[in-house]
Amino acid sequence: MQNPLRRPHGHIAPQRRQPAFDPNHDAERGGPRGDSAEGVMSQGVRGHFVAMTGEFVGTVMFLYFAFGATQIANNVLPPSEPSLDRLLFIALAFGFSLATTAWVFYRVSGGLFNPAVTLGLVLAGGLPWVRGLLLFVPQMLGGMVAAALVSCMFPGPATFQTKLTGGTSIAQGLFIEMFLTAELVLTVLFLAAEKSKATFVAPVGIGLALFVAELTGISETPYYHFAKFNRYEEANPGQDAISEHEAASAKSH
Repeated sequence: MQNPLRRPHGHIAPQRRQPAFDPNHDAERGGPRGDSAEGVMSQGVRGHFVAMTGEFVGTVMFLYFAFGATQIANNVLPPSEPSLDRLLFIALAFGFSLATTAWVFYRVSGGLFNPAVTLGLVLAGGLPWVRGLLLFVPQMLGGMVAAALVSCMFPGPATFQTKLTGGTSIAQGLFIEMFLTAELVLTVLFLAAEKSKATFVAPVGIGLALFVAELTGISETPYYHFAKFNRYEEANPGQDAISEHEAASAKSH
């Protein structure tokens, strides 16, 4: 009589399958990712927070290098002596600094670094008004911090303030600044806000726009692990899209 507990010859006991690692399910049940910001704040709040920190860090980096270069140029040649070489040096510093930092942070916060650009995007419908208001604060604080750092680290009195020279009146300065800012905002709207195959190189065009503006008038208003941990791509979705449909689809998820 065959023993019912004995396995038939050649029978292999089925092995228990180990569940595949699912980061989303694992976060829900409090696994390795359960301690992330997912359970502390909603996706929308977390996105605003990451965008604000990215805008602050980016504004500090952008203006620190731009102000530092301006400080160096004005210390080599007294500001009272006009010089095309100094003008070109400062314009290149602002343009390249903006292009670099905007390229780094455009997927985190949009890489705006300027309340005027932010206001233009809000009015054009390219940025929600809530996000625009939230970005205004870190932009202003970033400009203050950058100016303070340059004043502390570079010798001599601060020489990167904006002022009218060459007999320019207040009214003339107002309209000059208006047209220069309009050119920069228009560049951001067409190259960054409007999604196309060239969106990923938009920071280069924006930096060139600031370089051209600086040649006319020298003025500008004013973390990898952290952003990666908080899923920075969700803070400003659609930045890698090559079409409006793809951008809208990314924002809806």
